[in-house]
Amino acid sequence: MRLSLIAALLLGALLALTNCRTTSERSKQTGGPADATAQRFEPTPENMRRVIAAVKHLHKPMGAPLPGDWLTTSPEPGQTFDEYLQSNPTKPVGERRVLYVQPLGDFTPARRRVVTLAADYMSRFFNLPVRVREDMPLKDVPRDMQRRHPDWGDRQVRAGYVTMKLLLPTLPSDAAALIAFTSTDLYPDETMNFVFGQASLSERVGVWSLYRLGDPDASEADFSQTLVRTLKIATHETGHMFSIPHCTKYECVMSGSNSLSETDRRPIDLCPECMAKICWATGTDPRERYARLAAFCTERGLIAERRFFEDSLRALEKS
Repeated sequence: MRLSLIAALLLGALLALTNCRTTSERSKQTGGPADATAQRFEPTPENMRRVIAAVKHLHKPMGAPLPGDWLTTSPEPGQTFDEYLQSNPTKPVGERRVLYVQPLGDFTPARRRVVTLAADYMSRFFNLPVRVREDMPLKDVPRDMQRRHPDWGDRQVRAGYVTMKLLLPTLPSDAAALIAFTSTDLYPDETMNFVFGQASLSERVGVWSLYRLGDPDASEADFSQTLVRTLKIATHETGHMFSIPHCTKYECVMSGSNSLSETDRRPIDLCPECMAKICWATGTDPRERYARLAAFCTERGLIAERRFFEDSLRALEKS
């Protein structure tokens, strides 16, 4: 999840169909906020501090980084929930409450399924509706914005061109963010080998690649592994779009990662502090969020992940 600096950080926050590529473009909508109830939990700062206290025992503090890990190469201070509140973060406001997913290029059937499931998961994770747009062909990327890696020969697309030239001009007016998925490898600039994903904090556009996340067509086990990796990277990058920096206090899906092995060591969800940021920013009841995510994991047979969400829900119900 090495991110490239575009304006202030590397990833931005996450616009309806006003500026879509054509008026005939169809969008598929998935999920959305849970229905309000008579006694709805209000994610005020005070309430979220209580939630943090109730679930923190389920989370592992960040340990000493291994050689080559993110924190050995990119020391960062992290950010508490209270520091986030004071930072004037980007969040869904007014009509800007839709997450748009833009498929870019060709996908195998299994990779297409991964994108569809990731869209569903993101809706439950962020408590926002997600709309999947019609495919954008890779030929829209000019030849001088593509390359063959000088050592490996892999075809790669320049990530910044996708975000600034393909996504930004088509950003819908009701979008919290517009995110592209591609099966093609990405590179940020000529000095780097590749990047998992890249986005703009200020412009609310981002792109990430499934290229290095495994072969979901190989077997059900490979499909599940690729799916979990995709869920982690998709929610991590989208979290940056809500002004959440890398987490350094806990093992967290928002923790930085230099490699796939480091990504695999990260949990699938947010730590207590980062979870509070998202719930506060999106007006989400954390209990409903945990229940939705547990249901997703049950549907997909993700047993360990389901147990974590169920344990988190029980901890809140006891508090």
